[in-house]
Amino acid sequence: MRGSVDGLDSSVPLSDMLPAVFAEDDLAQRFVAGLDEVLAPIHNVLDCLDSYFTPSLAPVDFTRWLGEWVGAAPDGGPDLPEDPAQLRAAVAAAVRLHRIRGTRRGLEEAVRLTFGVAPEIAESGGATWDARPLGPFPGGRRPSLHVKLRLPNPGPHDEHRLERLVAAARPAHMPYTVQVTEAERTTDR
Repeated sequence: MRGSVDGLDSSVPLSDMLPAVFAEDDLAQRFVAGLDEVLAPIHNVLDCLDSYFTPSLAPVDFTRWLGEWVGAAPDGGPDLPEDPAQLRAAVAAAVRLHRIRGTRRGLEEAVRLTFGVAPEIAESGGATWDARPLGPFPGGRRPSLHVKLRLPNPGPHDEHRLERLVAAARPAHMPYTVQVTEAERTTDR
């Protein structure tokens, strides 16, 4: 939380702005020194305001508030990542993810941000071009979406988290299924 900071000097001391008649007055100087102590954190925030809107520089509590403000939860829910590095990455990517929401790339990026692993996505859609009218229709006849995620140590709640995420980030008309499996371990010799 923001508050007073011991020993923080004001970048704009009020004593320098007093009329000459109060410049030598001890009571006036002590009074404005108290106000300077209260106003110094505010001036400090205003001097560094651009840093507060840069997720990599902002304090974690402000980044969390900023994440709620821009809808940075990848699954569309109220829960933002607890880890500060993941929180900062989610807030930094929020605008880009909103722009590509409902696309394969948007879904892939949301899953990668949430779980740290790229998913395997199989979908029925397709696009093609043909010079002749009534050419073959691309993709499958029925819409479908399957998201498979291979995690190093999957937990019992990971499939539920993935399902919530896919439901929020998929194209609205697309029925879907999800699957979480354990990643194959490779041994390096």
